[in-house]
Amino acid sequence: MSGRKVLFVIDMQVDFVTGALANEEARKITGRIVDKVKAYQEAGDFVFFTRDTHGENYMETQEGRLLPVPHCAEGTEGWQIVDELKGFANKDNTLDKPSFGSLELPKWVYKKTDGNFDEMEFCGVCTDICVISNAMIMKAAFPEIRLTVDGSCCAGVTPESHQTALDAMAACQMNIL
Repeated sequence: MSGRKVLFVIDMQVDFVTGALANEEARKITGRIVDKVKAYQEAGDFVFFTRDTHGENYMETQEGRLLPVPHCAEGTEGWQIVDELKGFANKDNTLDKPSFGSLELPKWVYKKTDGNFDEMEFCGVCTDICVISNAMIMKAAFPEIRLTVDGSCCAGVTPESHQTALDAMAACQMNIL
């Protein structure tokens, strides 16, 4: 594979930034992610978004039992990409995922790019849940492609869990900025 870079913007949704699971750290990174998305687009690189997507039965799922806070219910305001990034996301570059990580992501991205990428970068929320899950899936699917996580454009549930996740990804041969 050779060609362009891919930026993954993970779960920058209302519920994680200002909604049900609001996080001050997530609010702080939003402007930096907007700048990064613009830079990727100006360079002609790929930008993809993921959306945490739950149904009416969320509270009956394992995640719902362990995190009993309804969030990111499909079609609700909390499920939407935050306003600052909404104009960059569309149905062609956004993957809805029912869990932390998406096993569909590698095939979906390969199809969307015709395999024309040789680098990928991750940003978004939560570093310690969805960012690490999707980064690990992509590292397993594309072990020879350079994978970077921009820690300054990610936010974890806590600053400590954010750092723990960055350390884990570094141990798995991901480049951490």
